[in-house]
Amino acid sequence: MIDINKIRNFSIIAHIDHGKSTIADRLIQVCGGLSDREMKEQVLDSMDIERERGITIKAQTVRLDYKAKDGQSYVLNLMDTPGHVDFGYEVSRSLAACEGSLLIVDASQGVEAQTLANVYQAINADHEIVPVLNKIDLPAAEPERVKAQIEEVIGLPADDAIAASAKTGAGIEDILEALVTKLPPPVGDKDAPLQALLVDSWYDAYLGVMTLVRVRHGVLKKGMKIRMMATGATHVIERVGVFAPKPIALDQLGPGEIGFINAGVKRVADAKVGDTITEERHPTDTALPGFAPSVPVVFCGLFPVDTNDFSGLREALEKLSLNDASFSFEAETSAALGFGFRCGFLGLLHMEVIRERLSREFNLELISTAPSVVYQMTLTDGKHLYLHNPADMPEVSRLASIEEPWIKATIMTPDEFLGPVLTLCTERRGEQIDLTYAGNRAMAVYRLPLNEVVFDFYDRLKSITRGYASFDYALDSYREGDLVKVSILVNGDLVDALSMIVHRDQAEGKGRAICIRLKDLVPRQMFKVALQAAIGGKVIARETIAALRKDVTAKCYGGDISRKKKLLDKQKEGKKKMRQFGKVEIPQNAFFEALKMGDN
Repeated sequence: MIDINKIRNFSIIAHIDHGKSTIADRLIQVCGGLSDREMKEQVLDSMDIERERGITIKAQTVRLDYKAKDGQSYVLNLMDTPGHVDFGYEVSRSLAACEGSLLIVDASQGVEAQTLANVYQAINADHEIVPVLNKIDLPAAEPERVKAQIEEVIGLPADDAIAASAKTGAGIEDILEALVTKLPPPVGDKDAPLQALLVDSWYDAYLGVMTLVRVRHGVLKKGMKIRMMATGATHVIERVGVFAPKPIALDQLGPGEIGFINAGVKRVADAKVGDTITEERHPTDTALPGFAPSVPVVFCGLFPVDTNDFSGLREALEKLSLNDASFSFEAETSAALGFGFRCGFLGLLHMEVIRERLSREFNLELISTAPSVVYQMTLTDGKHLYLHNPADMPEVSRLASIEEPWIKATIMTPDEFLGPVLTLCTERRGEQIDLTYAGNRAMAVYRLPLNEVVFDFYDRLKSITRGYASFDYALDSYREGDLVKVSILVNGDLVDALSMIVHRDQAEGKGRAICIRLKDLVPRQMFKVALQAAIGGKVIARETIAALRKDVTAKCYGGDISRKKKLLDKQKEGKKKMRQFGKVEIPQNAFFEALKMGDN
């Protein structure tokens, strides 16, 4: 068993694209976790989608052996965490399993919004933090300015911050030494009853349910009978091991160690994230504090294109929700789209990633409805409702008030772009709370309604600041607002998938924008198609798709005009009839495209 004083558990935290995964790659390489031949970029990012987009979605663990300058050998358990706000839940779980953090700041970009958010999470978890300035090989790097910024904005002493470059490998040895000297070893008693935190669980096609655990007290052995304290289920451990980064089987895991177990768990639902594992015969008295349940922020409906795929979609969602505890779903039906599921996500990127994973990993073709948020409604009879789907909104006469969620957003931007950023926030009904400067960067704190943010706020922010701004948010409160439901009608038929709830002042503009968008997306028919946006029975915007017209007079060579008139009148009657019975099929891409509201 490893001496507990020789273990260091740490996570890597940073803003998106500041080089977390690349630093992890270099640490693995230096510690000899993989040979040069096996080494590749983003070695810990196992999903195709992570590699393509260059983002981390799942927090990954790896165990490294390091011989320090003091001649002692240490075991380092590294957790690479996502940087994006939508995967903040993954970060909080990783932090709960560690004692220290490696804070990485890009020496050319400086402190960004998500850097702040993740640092505060680490401080709340009582972590010892080691600051690292990455990308010092870039010509635009300003290490001294960024050090001052870390001290000013975050309030951490940065005079001993390590200058490193993950690309060239400079400063990697210094990072490893700092981890060994500055971070505290874990605390635990090997003779106490078993107490282990279930950090993550996922499904492996060959091994079944895999469970990542952090042992606090006691010893976790192969063949031991364990009990999950939250569910009460008992299992026998078949396999114990660690990722180095390849899985290596061990006989046991002692206090302070992080590793995986296989215990014949049939469903991932039985391995509940945040649960405490203890021994059946000598159980511990107290369960470890789990993780605060994640609160979905954005909702959207997912419907299979082929109705026979419904049960396949249910299975796929169950598997994904086990792997990603921050995602929730419930069944729903739609008049336009049939049977599907209403799913809750932590943000738009999270929603996009889940959709992408469903189509790639499970080969499902899906239609998704407009992203919406949860509204609180008070009816005239005093009842309270939570509304996820705009199509289910009660009649206006039954409503006493509607409350919408507001967020507190932190935006960091170079001060040359501050004007357009403030204008954008004001356009989206934002209220300024604070505006401070650190060097040539401004930090604006705003209260914004969440439904104004979920569509395209982030895209707009990036485009007006040439990609330099960063954005981070947290839910703040619910407030009453003057909200109305805008319904979209195609040829007089209501398309419930495109219904949305907006502020009354913006209803007309948004309704018109969607109708203009749909005009380009809905294919032309042999008859006129009317596209309308309406609030209740009042139409607020209309666009007409002109009919395709077959030239019925082409076969007439010369002759009398009355013959041509007769043919045209016959066509007119046919079109009237068609319009009566004709059905307009809306293509799948139209749903998503119509809702990407931009400047156009």
